[in-house]
This record gives sequence, structure tokens and C-alpha cells, in this order.
Amino acid sequence: MRGATLGSRGSSGSTGGPSIQWFAHGQAPEDPASPSSQRRTPHAGSGALAQTQIGAAGPQGLRRQASQLPEELEQEPQDMDPKGELASLEELFLNLAGPSQKAADPVVDTHTSLTCEGSGSYINSLDYLLQEKREQTLELEREKQLLQNCADLNSLDLDEDEVPFTPEHRMLVQRFSMSMQVIPPVHPGETVFLPRLHPLPCILNCSHLKPRNHLEGMFFSSPLAQQLSFLRRGLLSNLYLHTPNCPLPLLRWLFQLFSWPPETSSRAFDLLWDLSMNSLFYQSDGGRHLWCPSLQDIMDTFHRLGALNPAVYPLGAIQQEWRVLQSESSLRQSEQNTPQEAALDTSLSYICKFLTLCVLAQPGAYTDGNLLGLIELLCRAGLDVGLRLLPKTDLQQLLVLLLENIQEWPEKLQQLCSALSWVSDHHHNLLALVHLFLDVTSRSRQLRGQLSLVIIARMLNQQEMLSLWEGKAQLFSLSQLLSLMRPSSLRQCLGFETWPSCQEQQPKASAELDHKVCYLCHSLLTLAGVVVSSQDITPNQWGELQLLCMQLDRHISTHIRESPQAMHRTKLKDLAAQTYIRWQELLAHCQPQAQYFSPWKDM
Repeated sequence: MRGATLGSRGSSGSTGGPSIQWFAHGQAPEDPASPSSQRRTPHAGSGALAQTQIGAAGPQGLRRQASQLPEELEQEPQDMDPKGELASLEELFLNLAGPSQKAADPVVDTHTSLTCEGSGSYINSLDYLLQEKREQTLELEREKQLLQNCADLNSLDLDEDEVPFTPEHRMLVQRFSMSMQVIPPVHPGETVFLPRLHPLPCILNCSHLKPRNHLEGMFFSSPLAQQLSFLRRGLLSNLYLHTPNCPLPLLRWLFQLFSWPPETSSRAFDLLWDLSMNSLFYQSDGGRHLWCPSLQDIMDTFHRLGALNPAVYPLGAIQQEWRVLQSESSLRQSEQNTPQEAALDTSLSYICKFLTLCVLAQPGAYTDGNLLGLIELLCRAGLDVGLRLLPKTDLQQLLVLLLENIQEWPEKLQQLCSALSWVSDHHHNLLALVHLFLDVTSRSRQLRGQLSLVIIARMLNQQEMLSLWEGKAQLFSLSQLLSLMRPSSLRQCLGFETWPSCQEQQPKASAELDHKVCYLCHSLLTLAGVVVSSQDITPNQWGELQLLCMQLDRHISTHIRESPQAMHRTKLKDLAAQTYIRWQELLAHCQPQAQYFSPWKDM
């Protein structure tokens, strides 16, 4: 019926009245092959074009057309052609209806269908616009509410101490909470070197020197800024590199410049190294002339680097004050970009490399007393807090050479271990001190084992044990000290002098004390492993090592109760298990004596 109605549109040239009558009385429409049906095609194409335009315009174009609709209807004249009015209204309603609506309900070109179905499409489109407007308004309201809620959350003070908890909630939190206290893998370090904004002046003492040429006389009489300029431009290399004798004050001055920033210390190191190597090739009366800095020179250089401990560095205050040189201001500004730790590490590396050359070239340049003092000085410097994460290859190589140059080794070993055990008061720092000595020679291995045993005895207040210095009784002494390393004994060793009187703070203080106990036990157990690994286990020591395994399992492993709230206990128990396995492997590779397998041998 709707197809017939669409085909009857425009069949009459004057009005649309006949179409309405045929539709009302149920009369048949005209033949689709009639000319009127063919004339309808351009009109249908215009409707398709309008449909394409409205589809491309989108919702915004739909709103504009809806807003312009009343104005266009009001501006139309009343005596307008009815057919043209209906056509224009139909096209507009088709555009407003949208593609889906036109596909479902085609508009009938009659007055009845226009007023019903066309109006229904227009009403549905307005409802869609209103619904979209309401949704946008709701989204804006939700967004404002969320922003307001976020602002309220940010303004809240979520301090756990101020939030009121019920006893049930507090018990639940304590049950499933985890402690942030762990055993740190890096030692805390010692504050040995203080940062300096400007390097201390290095004055070249030229009062007793006679210049050999005009250029050398100009260098001696120049101020510090121009002398440094001589160094950076390479003029000092031209003066002294090809001469057999170099003034000793100049060598000492170059060694002191190691304490300056890298741009200056690198030039001083290169020149001093070249001059020292050059002196080795010039022989006079069968001897080699190589200048080696004294212990006082080394302490002075450490003092210039920032070491200000008067007990270790008895140098006193420098009388001459440092005056900022205008010519060196730009140099210092560029060198201030270098981090303090990197500059300190570079200076210490230069000192260690040059001392290594001196010890290799002249083994007897230092006495045993100077060697012990130099080892202690270098060990203190290696524990600086700024050097904890930096490699210390040059320092470790130098320490091995210094140990080999000690003449009276058995007698000086006890004195050296006693001095090194007091370098720091923290057990982890002392453990790091032991690791500074590489396990590459027999002397360094012996020092590692003896020093570890002395440190354990000091931490447990057992320094008076006579068997500490007996080489063959170290495992037996360690078994006695291992029984004192149980956590309960360490709690008593640490004491309760800082135990709070308030009951509310006692759980927190107990947790901190438990962490300190596990931390100390972890360091002591690591040192015990160093003592065992430094020994050459023989069949005669099989029983002592087996006793150590029993003591370890009895006094430490069984006394550690793991807990999710205390991960430091888990780390300590893992170390105890690894140490036990390592000692069992040593037992497996050691052939025991027959007496351990034949208890009835003497019967």
C-alpha cells in the first residue's frame, strides 16, 4: 500500500487531493510504468543526497537543523504551493529522521502519512537529542563529583598513628604486616674524609734550590698559579724529564698535588710517574735513585684530602691560610662539577699506584713499623662512607705487597691484627676490612683468618682467650666462640640499657633489638666462615671441624625462628644453612683419622 502511495506522488499536476482520495477510498493507484512514476526518480535522488549529507554532518549538524526548523517554517508564505511545501517538508523530515529511521519507516507522500509518520520521526529525533543532552549533563556531574572526592582524599591525613584502629583490626594488621628492617648488603662505612670546597695550597719549598737555567729560575720564583700553569702546559716535563737528578722538593710537591681535583692531580701523577721511571734507568754507583714518600708525606696528603682525625693524622692545623687565586677560579668552577666521591677515589688511586711502584722498585724503603702504620692508614681510608660502592683494586693490590714486605712477619702479625680490629666499632665495617685483603698469598690468607678470629672475640668480649694466637688451635677457639653467638646470648651481650619504660613502645624496641641481634650474628657467622676457609684442613682437624658443624646446628640454626614479619631472620638462617653445607663439603674431602671410626681401638 505504501509503495502504491509513493508511486502516486506527483500524478496530478495541480494538487495532491486525488492521492488522498484514492488512499481513503482504497482505489488502485496508477501504473508504475506511467510517466508520473518516471518523474519521481529525480525527487528520490534528492532525498538520497540529503540523507548522505545528514549522515556526514553528524549529531552537530542535526542540532543545527533542528534549531533552524521553526524559523524556516515561520518564514514560509501562507500562499505557497501545497505540493512544493509538502516536498520540502518531506525532505527535511527525511533528513531529521536519519538513515535507520528512513529505512524502517518510509515516508508516504500523503497528507495523512505526513502528519502521522513524519511527525513521529521528528518527535523521536528530538527525544534522542534530549536524551543525549541529559547523558552529557550526568557525565559532567559525575566528573565534578569524582574531582571533589579526589580533593577530599588528598586533604586527608592518613597517618597510621592517628587513624583509630579497633583491636581486631590492629591484630589483623600485626599478623600480616612485614618488617622493612633487613640485613644490608653494604657496610655503613666510616666518615674519614670530609668534603672540601677548595683544595689546600701546596707550596713548593725552593729556598735551598739553585736554578740551573732561566726557565727553572722563573718556575721557582713564580706564584702557585703560574707554577700550576707550568705543570699543565708540559714545561716541567721539558725541564726535568731528561735529567738524571730531579729536586726532591719538586717530587714531594707533585705528590701533594694528588689531593687536588682530577684535572690537576692527573697531570701531577703523570709527571711524577715519568720522573720516577726515568730515575730507574739512571744508575750511579750501582744503585737506583727512586724517591719514595715517607709515612709523614702520605699522612700529609691524606690530610689535604680531608682526613681530619687528629688521633690518626697528627698533623695539626696548617698555618698558612688558603687564599683564592683569581687565575684559578675558572679551573675550580669546571672541576666542581666532578662528584666528591669520584675525585676522592681518583686521588686515592693515584696514591696507591705510586706507592705500589715504590714498594716494587725498593722493597726495603719502609721499615716494619712504617709498613704497619701504612697498612692501618690505608685500611681506614678504604672504609670511607663515600667509597663503599666503588671498587678498590689498587688498594687491595698495594695491601698484598705491603704484607709481603714485612720482615718479621710472625711477630708483627699479632700487632697488626690487634691494631686493625680497632679501626671501626661497627661489626659490618670490620667485616669489610677483612675483605680488603685478597686471598691470594699465604700471608694474606693467614691475616684474614687471624684477624677474623680477633674481631669475633672482640665483638663477644673474649679478647683474653690465650688460644687466639695459636695457629693450630684456631678451630677449637672458634668452636668456643660459636657457642656464644646464639641469638639469646647476643641479646644479653647487647644489653637492655635502652629498653623503654613505656609499654606501648616495648614491641617496637623489641623488634629493633631483634634486628640488631640478627645483624650482628650475620656478620660474626660470616667471619667464622672466613676463619675456616683460611685454614688448611688436615685429617688431624677433622674432629674440630665436625664439632664446629654440631655447634653451628645446635646454637644458631635451631634458635632462629622464621617469621614473615622478620625477613632478617630468614637471611640469617639461609647463611647458617650455606655455612653448614660448606663445612660438610670440607669434611667430605678431608680423610679422617681412624680413631673417629674405631672407638674401641684402645680397648
